[in-house]
Amino acid sequence: QLVESGGGLVQPGGSLKLSCTASGFSLGRDTVGWFRQAPGKEREGVSSISASGINSNYADSVQGRFTVSRDNAKNMVYLQMDSLKPEDTAIYYCAILAIMSGTATPSLNRDFYSAWGQGTQVTVSS
Repeated sequence: QLVESGGGLVQPGGSLKLSCTASGFSLGRDTVGWFRQAPGKEREGVSSISASGINSNYADSVQGRFTVSRDNAKNMVYLQMDSLKPEDTAIYYCAILAIMSGTATPSLNRDFYSAWGQGTQVTVSS
């Protein structure tokens, strides 16, 4: 199971850094994805990062504002979120890629992921 942290309330234009770690196992060989789910909406892919950290992927809605990274020595994956907007408000989840897409770019398809965490709430509001 993965564990997310770092959510909170932030004003529009502000920043937050989310963290994801694994309870009882290493993430070092896994592609990890970040997803979010707003009330009344489906869970959507936000960003993903390969096991090595060399390849990453971003949804168009967050490209240029969010940055995914990882520190395998610390068993951590991060999502730096800058220039936050009210529409970024959601519960954010991390998960492990379970079905390989066959491409170097890590997938943002939620159906390919498993071992979901409980999520962390991000609220962007003035």
